[in-house]
Amino acid sequence: MIPFIRQRLTASLTGLGLLCLFCLLWLLPAGCSQQESAAPEQQNAAATTLTIGLIPEQNIFAQQKRYEPLLAYLAKQLDVAIKIRILPRYGSIIDNFNELGLDGAFFGSFTGALAIDRLGVEPLVRPQYINGSSTYYGMVFVRKDSGIRTAQDMRGKRMVFVDKATTAGYLLPLSFFKALGIEDYTTWFSEYYFSGTHEDAINDVLNGFADIGAAKDTVFYRMAANDPRIVQELEILATSPAVPANGLAVRHDLPDNLKQALQQQLLTLQQNDKGREILAELGFNKFLKTTRADYQPVFDYAASIGLNLKTYNYFND
Repeated sequence: MIPFIRQRLTASLTGLGLLCLFCLLWLLPAGCSQQESAAPEQQNAAATTLTIGLIPEQNIFAQQKRYEPLLAYLAKQLDVAIKIRILPRYGSIIDNFNELGLDGAFFGSFTGALAIDRLGVEPLVRPQYINGSSTYYGMVFVRKDSGIRTAQDMRGKRMVFVDKATTAGYLLPLSFFKALGIEDYTTWFSEYYFSGTHEDAINDVLNGFADIGAAKDTVFYRMAANDPRIVQELEILATSPAVPANGLAVRHDLPDNLKQALQQQLLTLQQNDKGREILAELGFNKFLKTTRADYQPVFDYAASIGLNLKTYNYFND
């Protein structure tokens, strides 16, 4: 009995082993197939992560906080992940656009023109402000009690620019000084420096750290809404031609369907409650379709002061 039982048991285990081996071999292709099919999904996930750059128009933390609701909304509507990269200075967005893997950025008018010219980016939209304008202009200003009005008044004073890669914070004052006969501001002023943001340039003149400053009107009046001293104590000496408001441009090889979907979401943002709430927080009415032609005033302005965008050195001194 015992040898017989042992023989039956061995046969049963052998059969079970064969069955398990068969099942295992049957399952392996399915497992491989699942792993192979997961790879395209991972590739799709990577392809639908957009990295958007922001220039330091104001304090970088305030700038990120200001745009986060808009980009979170777009991420949800487009079913993509969106990462924000705030660049430490205006020119960095040109230097690092490719190195940082940016898919797009909200460029200022001058950095936008540079990016179109040097990187081949494609403009999509720009905002229309609550006052109905979709442009801004630069301003040169002093304290009202400074007594500064003429070129001679400016000699030996302190000048604060924003950045050499800005229209309002550099190109305008450069043109203004040339019109006054100041050919070389580096020797005309006792000191000049770059604040990095429009907010800081305005505050530095307001608080007496600099005698003359330059910045964009939209930041000037947004700050003035919270600090009446800005319009009470500062005087505007010159303004620039109108240039496009900070707009979104993307890399030219971004997939067309994603490019079109992104543009469409922004152009229709005002058509729902959440979109209108986001726009109101930004101080916008809506977004407008934008093309390279809208940057022509910047190209013309640069040309009028003899500045070649292809060779221009936009690094701050």
